[in-house]
Amino acid sequence: MDVFPAKFLNFMIAFVNIILLMFNTSSANKKEPTLDVSGLELTFEDEFDGDELDETKWGAHDSFGVRKGGYWTREQASVEDGCLVIRTQYKEDGAFGPGWYTCGLDTSRSFKQAYGYYECRCILPKGEGLWSAFWMINSNVGKESDDALAGAELDIMESPFWHLGGKKSWKITQNIHYSGYNLKTKYKNVGIFRLDNDPYENFNTYGLMWTPDEYIFYINGREVARTTYGGVSTQPEYMILSCEVDGGDGKPTFGWSGNIEKNDKATFCAEYKVDYVRAYALPED
Repeated sequence: MDVFPAKFLNFMIAFVNIILLMFNTSSANKKEPTLDVSGLELTFEDEFDGDELDETKWGAHDSFGVRKGGYWTREQASVEDGCLVIRTQYKEDGAFGPGWYTCGLDTSRSFKQAYGYYECRCILPKGEGLWSAFWMINSNVGKESDDALAGAELDIMESPFWHLGGKKSWKITQNIHYSGYNLKTKYKNVGIFRLDNDPYENFNTYGLMWTPDEYIFYINGREVARTTYGGVSTQPEYMILSCEVDGGDGKPTFGWSGNIEKNDKATFCAEYKVDYVRAYALPED
């Protein structure tokens, strides 16, 4: 959505998000049965064991460099104690000059799949002005279209709510986009879901069951929402793990996650910790 001035775009997203928080927030603590994946075929798995990122599975999403109000660099991602850790912090001597640095990784070079179940287990990063995400996309999402059959951005989890404070921040949002990133963008907020534990301290799982008929969203293995918005994507998509800073052209501004400039640049460091990512294929007919 870089066709819009960053400040204007961030203000509009923040305004819409305030409305959604008032009218589209519900509990993630559903009494639905826990999802059973025993009948599905495991097609992708990374447990982040060892001490190095498996670069046969993960590469830069788009490219390293300017990303919204900060910069993405490979150095901000590491594997430690059985987790992928993406750090967001301010660097005076960063690769692209002074600024806020973080990272985005994807499986575009190693794994794409249409339909199936996709899940990550993670702890969200603590900090105003940034958000983590687990999402899916393909190259068709950037093209204007009347429907999402060729591809949709599937936001399985986004975490822009730290700045709300206390238990009000214990929320994640799930969204769908298609038809490019301009005035013709099509967008649906699937829901904002309130967890019963602190997701910045505890591991939770966020998942999507994508079938030819619908999308079913899960938190901790329990269904929270269903939708067919745009018509269900029929084309393979890849998975993405990322952190982003509100703003544009590498310059932070106020947005739906607040303003990262309110943090102490000398000491601030937020960690997005991912325990695993898994994908399963649906059983053959």
